[in-house]
Amino acid sequence: MSLYGAPAVYALFVWWFSTGVIIWLDLRPATFRWAMGVGTVLLGGALWQLASGSSDVSVGAAYAAFTWAVLAWGWQEMAFFMGYITGPRRQGPPESASEWRRFICGVQACLWHELSIAATAFIIVAATWGQPNQVGAWTFCLLWAMRQSAKLNFFLGVLNLGEQFIPPHLSYLRGYMRRRPMNRLFPLSVAIGTIGIVALLLRLDGSLTDTQVTGTVFLLTMLSLAVIEHWVLILPIPFARLWGWALAWRKTTATT
Repeated sequence: MSLYGAPAVYALFVWWFSTGVIIWLDLRPATFRWAMGVGTVLLGGALWQLASGSSDVSVGAAYAAFTWAVLAWGWQEMAFFMGYITGPRRQGPPESASEWRRFICGVQACLWHELSIAATAFIIVAATWGQPNQVGAWTFCLLWAMRQSAKLNFFLGVLNLGEQFIPPHLSYLRGYMRRRPMNRLFPLSVAIGTIGIVALLLRLDGSLTDTQVTGTVFLLTMLSLAVIEHWVLILPIPFARLWGWALAWRKTTATT
């Protein structure tokens, strides 16, 4: 049982803790320079480790690849929310903009960020191509795909916009979000995610090696979390309480 439970618990902790650290840093401008400096060093190390460890088929290597992929993803999140890598547009859409114009403006607002993610994904996939340890590549690409889905749902309209996670210097991003009970893309997003979960569950049929089981459980856990996060977008659930310790500074500032 520990073969299945241990990677699931580890993935849950890494997801919760890394998200909280990024939120904590993104709301504190005084940390931006040193955080990005340290993060960039870690990104370089992560890419190197993903490449050098891609031929290792041990269980430990699967844990390492997952961790390095999450660190590489975390750098992308920090670079965006700290305002270092966003896009050529630094303001909201025109008030009278059509839906298509609003979409184009939204793409411009995060274009450099999207290109940065794509470049990082290309490097990871290319560096690990043909190697047996694909945990890192799959983890990064899964995070990318589900984040794209979430962004589109925010654009089209959901109930919970998560405004408390947006730093003040990126407040213009609220102009690209809409508050609606649901949108037409949402059922498709959840359906695709659920199909992926079922496919990963079916893969755990007892024929896999311990390392393959570990990697599959990592992906299964992260995809399950992504689907849950999608449901939170339309349900009245106080999801932000999971990172109350990271948001405490903003609450204190708002009351002073």
